[in-house]
Amino acid sequence: MELEMKYQKLKDNIKELGSVAIAYSGGVDSTFLLKVAADVLGNKVIAITAKSTTYPEREFKEAVKYIGDIGAKHIVIISEELEIEGFAKNPIDRCYFCKKELFSKVRKVADDNNINAVLDGSNADDVSDYRPGMKAANELKVISPLKDVGLTKDNIRELSKRLGLPTWNKPAFACLSSRFPYGNEITVEKLSMVERAEQFLLDLGFRQIRVRHHGDIARVEVNVEERSKFFSIEMMDKVANELKSIGFKYVTLDLLGYRTGSMNEVLSEKEKNSVKALD
Repeated sequence: MELEMKYQKLKDNIKELGSVAIAYSGGVDSTFLLKVAADVLGNKVIAITAKSTTYPEREFKEAVKYIGDIGAKHIVIISEELEIEGFAKNPIDRCYFCKKELFSKVRKVADDNNINAVLDGSNADDVSDYRPGMKAANELKVISPLKDVGLTKDNIRELSKRLGLPTWNKPAFACLSSRFPYGNEITVEKLSMVERAEQFLLDLGFRQIRVRHHGDIARVEVNVEERSKFFSIEMMDKVANELKSIGFKYVTLDLLGYRTGSMNEVLSEKEKNSVKALD
């Protein structure tokens, strides 16, 4: 389906829903979805953002600004994943617990505000990665309009640019829990270490970064094009010293650079399918 047809189908589908609540993170996908929904439905749209220790403060502040620019109603809820039984142990289906908690709370807010449908920003590319959170979305009848019409991340960036959204070239982001190998316990202290380390790298000018927390070791991922910045002894020393001051004992650079879902690379197809089979 051509891009224009996908875009029109998206608007038509949203219009049919009448009123929507969007699980809003401030990322590329949910910002585009919110903009389209607000253009189509006006004041029959609410954006719902969940604050938690896995959601960096910088992302929350950006989300608030984007919603203000779009002019949508904004409701902030608390969704503390570390309090969910089983989440902190970081099993391979961790995202299921997180999304079940999030979408349950978003659904309640939607019901309290007489909203017809709950939407999320999953796109067509997400089906190719390991995404146990989609099981929770299916269980709670959360609609993924971008995915349903076949819009990819590149499609969404192109349309976002056309609409003048500042997120059109925003780097991809995932919650801080994704920085830990499966089976390694997630704590508030560890999340803080990751957030501080990533903010430091962002302040240095890196655009797309992840600091993976492997116990005493920080594994730094940056965009493939940005890896050469570490050829500087000064840069290596600066990053190593700062991350050690944050609490890591060893600081390493992933030579392959940033890639989506690098923590999933250790999972066998059997492990991935064991979660998919629950859908």
